Amino acid sequence: MTAGVDLGQPQAQAIRSDEDVVRVRQLVRTVAVAVKLSLVDQTKVVTAASELARNTLVYGGGGTVEVGMVDNGMRRGVRIVFADSGPGIADLDLALTDGYTTGGGLGLGLSGARRLVDDFDIQTAVGEGTRITVTKWSR
Repeated sequence: MTAGVDLGQPQAQAIRSDEDVVRVRQLVRTVAVAVKLSLVDQTKVVTAASELARNTLVYGGGGTVEVGMVDNGMRRGVRIVFADSGPGIADLDLALTDGYTTGGGLGLGLSGARRLVDDFDIQTAVGEGTRITVTKWSR
């Protein structure tokens, strides 16, 4: 057992503040260690989670994340689901383009997060919010 986290069930965390983004990073790292991801893959999934948690806070107005362990019979991984009820993403293709930003950053949030994980799924509707599911598998 790792740090009192029940890895059998996804762990939910609200994202309402910068401190919550830090907690998301810690929770993802705990699960990544438990599923025995390499240090490089731990860093990748934590970085992706940090970017997506920050997007949930800044662009989605806050939301939730669920972090859990998954097993496909051949390997284990970390699955993370971010959800918000914010404005949604009007032009998803544009938002996933490297260098595109609405916030004055480097524009690597969504596209960068997508490159850092193995599975990336995004569902969004204008006025209804966004749901992003990412998975990083052990090697």
